Amino acid sequence: MPTSSIIQIPIGPMMNFAYLIGDAESGFCAAVDPAWDAHAIKRSAAGIGWKIQKILLTHAHFDHANAAAELSAITGSKVFVHRLEPVEDLKGVALEYTEEGTIIKIGKLEIECIHTPGHTQGSQCFLAYDSVITGDTLFVDACGRVDLPGGSPSDMTESLKRLANLPAATKVYPGHDYGRAKVSSIGEERRNNMCMRNPEGNVF
Repeated sequence: MPTSSIIQIPIGPMMNFAYLIGDAESGFCAAVDPAWDAHAIKRSAAGIGWKIQKILLTHAHFDHANAAAELSAITGSKVFVHRLEPVEDLKGVALEYTEEGTIIKIGKLEIECIHTPGHTQGSQCFLAYDSVITGDTLFVDACGRVDLPGGSPSDMTESLKRLANLPAATKVYPGHDYGRAKVSSIGEERRNNMCMRNPEGNVF
């Protein structure tokens, strides 16, 4: 069994991170933002003795969700996505819709959904194990784009302010390997990330 209950998986040509969030006692886990290779993600889980029970999406952009349908089919897992997120590319997939404060259970583990619009209308982050998986809302030293369909500078500003209010020790697991490190913390991002240090003054 891994020493950490959040496993980061670098995957695909766009420097993505997929994740596994596991409950060691039950052996079940959730796959977060499965893209590019469903079988590789399933093998990663099996390699540490975990079985994928649910699939969670921070948002439904192609580079974060293009393996969700296949992973759902091979594991029998439902896909959890925010109710405001466009899901045209997930037709035929068993979906469960989330909203602010939704709790997703994996064994005894509870994963809290935090609605963080800005990159997309239905972007969300996942809070578990004193850590937050931030998708394309918060990167290490940066934040996600707001100029794509569904993006909003004002929403991103408010979402970054919300994340900044998490405890400083909260680990940050971003959606892409774009920064100086693969994992950060809310405290580090408050100090080093201009988007978070001065969200009101951002020019996205």
